[in-house]
Amino acid sequence: MLELLKNITLDGSDIPSLCAVRQKGAEAFQQLPSKKTEAYKYTPVATALSPEMFIKPSHACDEEHCHCHQKSLDMESYEFHFCDGLLHEHFHFIKGLEISSLLDAFLDHETGKYFSQNNLEKFPFASLNTAYLEQGLFLRVSQTLDKPITITYHGHSNGFRNICNLIVLEKGVKAEISEIFEGDRETYFSNIVNHIFVSKNAHLTHYKMQCESQNAVHIAFQNVQVKSGGKYESYTLQTGSKLARNETHVTLKESGGAALVNTAYRINGDTLVDTTTDIEHLAANTTSNQIVKGVIDQNAHGVFQGKIHIAPNAVQTEGYQIHKALLLSDDASVDVKPELEIFADDVKCSHGSTTGDINKDELFYLRSRGISESDARQILTTAFLNEAFSSIANERIKSYFLSR
Repeated sequence: MLELLKNITLDGSDIPSLCAVRQKGAEAFQQLPSKKTEAYKYTPVATALSPEMFIKPSHACDEEHCHCHQKSLDMESYEFHFCDGLLHEHFHFIKGLEISSLLDAFLDHETGKYFSQNNLEKFPFASLNTAYLEQGLFLRVSQTLDKPITITYHGHSNGFRNICNLIVLEKGVKAEISEIFEGDRETYFSNIVNHIFVSKNAHLTHYKMQCESQNAVHIAFQNVQVKSGGKYESYTLQTGSKLARNETHVTLKESGGAALVNTAYRINGDTLVDTTTDIEHLAANTTSNQIVKGVIDQNAHGVFQGKIHIAPNAVQTEGYQIHKALLLSDDASVDVKPELEIFADDVKCSHGSTTGDINKDELFYLRSRGISESDARQILTTAFLNEAFSSIANERIKSYFLSR
């Protein structure tokens, strides 16, 4: 893959700290994962990638008329935009929010310390992302904001979208961040990494809507570290792209840390969607919950890999995980691999998985009330997915998810 990318030139070659981080990423990236790679055995990314996905797109966006700059959410928010993987750097002063491009953030020597904490060897696409660091946002929230943050990513042309965002919540603050991925019919590769640091008693609610081009490959990695009393709460809905993998790795580093990682996916055609999670409980009195729901139709393929790791000293920890899937056709398929690694006593942990078709009794009940079969199926599948989003506190964002 590095051979395909060798002609891509990057800005920032005069920033020593950035070059050092890029070099670390290049050294960590060995090769594309294959089906022999345990973490990717259900998700053949290499076969989905093509040469036209490895072109650096030119910045040809007309910001004034680009429909990607129209509001996706029917609510006020602080908005940031990427078009074809390139950040529009039009920032305004926002009290309590420090904003810059990732390149500008590296001019501040403090930024490098966040990247020094990353262990990239286990994550090949995060390593690749680091080797080509250029585009991205640096957001540091120092006080609770009066509006959510919305980051929109839109694809107009073929190419390689390599974006890395660094998000830091200071002690005791609350923030909401929505990421919305939209594409047309282009053939592109989105390689997205979010490094998220949640400080003591801070609370980040992270929403993601992925509806990329059906010719695109979408690989995303959330690397989250949570300190004492902090909470990371995420909700993801995936409906698009040829192949998509959304991986979330949360490290609960100190006592009282908590994570909620809920996901729903609704796919058809030849789409493959992979949801991979890894929650590490490294301290006592930490909690995690995961609900993953999938509806799979036609030839689509769903994948769920979820791990809960309890370290030896992480006593009085609770970790729960459940995956449920509906298969709506004989050709639909799902692979599920839930895991528990428990190295401490006095913990409460469970995981489970169910796969089946729509409940025939429920379908008959709706049909007996005069509802057509197609409408009845729509009602039941929507209700099935809604559980993943029932705990969203922001009603407007919840309505947006449910409407999609």
